[in-house]
Amino acid sequence: MKKLLSSLSLLIILASFTTFQKPEKIVFFGDSITQAGVNPKGYITVLKDMVKAKGLENKYDLIGAGIGGNKVYDLYLRLEDDVLAKDPSIVVIWVGVNDVWHKRSSGTGTDADKFERFYNAIIKKLKAKNIKVLLCTPAAIGEKTDYSNELDGDLNKYATIIRNIAAGNNCELIDLRKAFLDYNLVNNKDNQEKGILTTDRVHLNDAGNKLVAEEMYKHLIK
Repeated sequence: MKKLLSSLSLLIILASFTTFQKPEKIVFFGDSITQAGVNPKGYITVLKDMVKAKGLENKYDLIGAGIGGNKVYDLYLRLEDDVLAKDPSIVVIWVGVNDVWHKRSSGTGTDADKFERFYNAIIKKLKAKNIKVLLCTPAAIGEKTDYSNELDGDLNKYATIIRNIAAGNNCELIDLRKAFLDYNLVNNKDNQEKGILTTDRVHLNDAGNKLVAEEMYKHLIK
């Protein structure tokens, strides 16, 4: 009888744990692309729909933390309030486009050495809280496939920096730069600079949001 009661008690405890287990909180940390990710057709919303379709909506809590115009040092400065305060178990960092683009568009941007230092500093703070960190390469500033987009050289350089940072910190990499190039090689036969995955060479259209959501899903949803 005691053994039966003990078994029943264990089952009740396990059932309670399963019922009240908190969802895994994932914060997407970035710029205007991520800010738009929470819109009705944004990549975070699409990812939520994919999770729901698998019946996993109670297992994951997806949170957008994007602000337009942000560069890597902006992310560093708002890390405490916009990420750590949310107590996530996973953070996805997607930054770099403005660090490159704004050099040409507005005379600002971030030099490569400073970009790397700020990026590593963000990861260090996150890892100190035992947060899993995933890094994304910047996807596009122009969609031409013949490497004639004006900022292809710099964008590829910063994508390589992020790949190296990921390797150096044992962080998982979501290589959106490669995913976008591969997609455009198949689907952009006319070598257009926009309109395949982006609306304006940078920000995502519906196809771009879908592609990003699919790439995120591969790495985040188990």
